[in-house]
Amino acid sequence: MSALVLGHMNPDTDSIISAIAACELYKKRGFDVKACAQGDPTPESKFVLEKFGLTAPEVVKDVTGKEVFLVDYSDLAQAPAGLADATVKGIVDHHKLGDVTTSSPLECWIWPVGCTATVLTSMYEFYGVEIPRGLAGGMLCAILSDTVIFKSPTCTEADKKAVAKLAKIAGVNDVEALGIEMFKVKSAVDGTPMRDLVNRDYKDFNMNGNKVGIGQLEVVDLSILDKVKAGLQAEIEKVKAEGGRHSVFLLLTDIMKEGSEMLIASDDPSVVEKAFGAKPQGNSVWLNGVMSRKKQVVPNFEKAFK
Repeated sequence: MSALVLGHMNPDTDSIISAIAACELYKKRGFDVKACAQGDPTPESKFVLEKFGLTAPEVVKDVTGKEVFLVDYSDLAQAPAGLADATVKGIVDHHKLGDVTTSSPLECWIWPVGCTATVLTSMYEFYGVEIPRGLAGGMLCAILSDTVIFKSPTCTEADKKAVAKLAKIAGVNDVEALGIEMFKVKSAVDGTPMRDLVNRDYKDFNMNGNKVGIGQLEVVDLSILDKVKAGLQAEIEKVKAEGGRHSVFLLLTDIMKEGSEMLIASDDPSVVEKAFGAKPQGNSVWLNGVMSRKKQVVPNFEKAFK
């Protein structure tokens, strides 16, 4: 029975591509594995998969009794059903160490970089395995997506070096143009159900016993979302009520202006001012310079909820 290489809930491009890339590397090292995902690819991920001739991972919702390798997360809140009854064999990630625990030693690569694909690029080099051309293109796009074309404060020199290496392998001459093309696809909202937009890049967190959801929509121009903003607000209110959450926040990130408008659904909206020193106007607040959920939003809220 093959072990599963699996990204987090509501998979983004890094989660999808890193599962494929990790699976390829593990296979080259002699492991019996297959790439999986906890959901279908987003429009951006579909664009990347099609552009570089990659196949979307199989969707898996329950891992009871399975062996699993986790990519792009180590939080139980982002894990599939049955993880407590699975055997975690390894983790590759670029987030803080979460609350997943194991019953036996595991191979663990967790680096403070902007993208899991950056960690995997170094892993391929470490094990002396060549990255296939199409996969290099996918990994390149994952880094451009996670680092918002190098604009995110999570971006490091390691990410930029990985992009340069991957672009050479993939034959991509203009990485910024590729990034903009990708984000234009990511910005498309016409005809998309509100729940799908909220879930496009959404994660739940346990903050001092409070269940808190934080989603993010990244667009090339915030005005693209004007006609759906009221619908998004109503939808995060529903998500909050349905899941027994204390709060749900949705970041609407303008990658050109380099800031985010945060939509708020909370039992205690004052937590936003505690976290950011900015008072909400109604159900939203503008956070200038805030681009990264991982580095600029989650840590602030974790402190505010203590």
